[in-house]
Amino acid sequence: MKTFVSIGMFMLLLGCSQEQPGADDEAGTSTASAAAIAESTGPANYPAEAFHTNTSLRMSDADGYAVSHDNQRVLISSDVSGIYNSQSVDITTGEVAALTESADDVNYAVSFFPADDRMLFAGDDGGNERFHVFVRELDGTVTDLTPDEEVRAGFFGWEDSGNYFYILSNELDPKTMDLYRVSADDYDRSLVFRNADALNLQALSGDGRWLAATQVNSNTDSEILLLDLAADPVTPELITDPDVEVSHSIYGFTPDNSALIYSSNHDGEFHAAYQFDLASGETSPYLNADWDIQYVRFSPSGRYRVWGVNADARTRIQIDDLIEGVNVPLADVPEGDISDVRFSRDEKQLVFMFSSDTAPRNLYVAALDGTGTAELTDTANPAIAESDLVATEVVRYESFDGLQIPGILYRPVTASAASPVPALVWVHGGPGGQSRTGFNPTIQHIVNNGYAVFAANNRGSSGYGKSFYHMDDKRHGEVDLDDIVAAKDFLARQPWIDGEHIGVIGGSYGGYMTVAALTFRPDAFKLGVDIFGVTNWVRTLKSIPPWWEANRRSLYDELGDPDAELERLRRISPLFHAENITKPLLVIQGANDPRVLQIESDEIVQTVRDNGVPVEYLVFPDEGHGFSKRENRIAASKAIVSFLETYL
Repeated sequence: MKTFVSIGMFMLLLGCSQEQPGADDEAGTSTASAAAIAESTGPANYPAEAFHTNTSLRMSDADGYAVSHDNQRVLISSDVSGIYNSQSVDITTGEVAALTESADDVNYAVSFFPADDRMLFAGDDGGNERFHVFVRELDGTVTDLTPDEEVRAGFFGWEDSGNYFYILSNELDPKTMDLYRVSADDYDRSLVFRNADALNLQALSGDGRWLAATQVNSNTDSEILLLDLAADPVTPELITDPDVEVSHSIYGFTPDNSALIYSSNHDGEFHAAYQFDLASGETSPYLNADWDIQYVRFSPSGRYRVWGVNADARTRIQIDDLIEGVNVPLADVPEGDISDVRFSRDEKQLVFMFSSDTAPRNLYVAALDGTGTAELTDTANPAIAESDLVATEVVRYESFDGLQIPGILYRPVTASAASPVPALVWVHGGPGGQSRTGFNPTIQHIVNNGYAVFAANNRGSSGYGKSFYHMDDKRHGEVDLDDIVAAKDFLARQPWIDGEHIGVIGGSYGGYMTVAALTFRPDAFKLGVDIFGVTNWVRTLKSIPPWWEANRRSLYDELGDPDAELERLRRISPLFHAENITKPLLVIQGANDPRVLQIESDEIVQTVRDNGVPVEYLVFPDEGHGFSKRENRIAASKAIVSFLETYL
């Protein structure tokens, strides 16, 4: 089975690009001196460069071949050079080989070829999100398989034969992602399915016959459609009940191409897994948990299955041997989060990423026979003593109406009742995103400088059930904002917090909430840090990228139709009420952002300056919705801490 989720869940549409900062040869302090400082005076204080010179690693979301045909190498993306490039890591030695060496734009690794060391990777232009699919030949030459400058494309999976792979492209219509079949030999391609109805194409069976898609009816209702690509004509068949308002998503097909595994919240608050038998057309329960099941993956033959659960903002995984009928434990894995789990071709090993609150992602390999686990990379900056970083605590607080709101709390080591510290309420993107535990270098930098951070998962956040998720529908800037103010009140009640000095910070939708807090609750916070946040919902909803067409209904159902609900959208847009802003504001923006246009930040900055209020503004000309370059992440982190030192 090779599958690819073409467009993420709606909760991520306005979310920040979660780029984890990385490492280079510069280090703030030597390991020895850092340890000495920590021992003699408490935690050392490190510059932004130290936190953002860890190496960031990632693995492709697409279910291509992450492990080479000979089971010797793992394909990853790394920003060791300061920007993401593709690399391979030797499973035995950990030796790293650079496969791309871009200095300007990201090159994200996608997949090895099934029978040789050619590689597919993806990249865009300065963060504009018009990704192209490239092939790297054995001799290192690179070919753009989707060369039209205006096209957005993505890898969609391999056929089991290895002779063909599939891509999505919107070259025929900017609003629709069509499916193409590409020869692995000469890259000749043909149109397989013209997606005229702008469906969310999400998975393809390994034999190339069955295509699974979702159709979004609203932000509470989506259906699953199955398409037989061998039929003439290809006609989408609805396999879920259209009379029941339920949210569905697709995990993928089983390796034997006999069934589709998908998720539904039909029977409860959380997403469980179901199986649709392709031969009989029957649906049956497949997997269930106390939280949302995030993914279901299989080894090449289907013997092993791994599935992940979003358990209270942490990922919990289980590996099953389906032949023996037993769970497979991983030996010698420390406490933390396991992600990006992939099986080797021979099914003897498992590779995965591992991180914790105080350590960035590293690549691991584990023997499936339980004989041991090895760490293949060392991404942490040795200049920072891990003991100087802080672990998270998942806490809950009562909001204005008694609702319990979860959040992730970072407490500085120096904080005490005798020495209370200032604080920030951190608001995630989305609007339906989720702040989770794990390593966040920007937050650790802020906390290391003596500020508490509380990442509140206000109502409307994902991961806590469908009722909680929909509590802020068309009530944005109102009830969810009151949750953020209640988070500030919760912090102010802690004896180790200086309750008179609390600010608010967020990116994307969290940036909107930041500016909304300063606008509509002007006395609540001492300052705000807005990272590419929406300030004019009318403009943003009218200017969404064309490739979001499949999710337009859900977006409008969540936030409002800019043509039909103009008055309400103006009412919740800070730009139209910015005369209320009296507290200092820092705004950070990428010039190439296709989701939140730079004009959103330009206008709010100018308007607040006209109020005579202190405003600082940082624009990166080579970034989009999220900052992929280390030097820019360092500059942003420095600007934030400097702003806090001045005004908080």
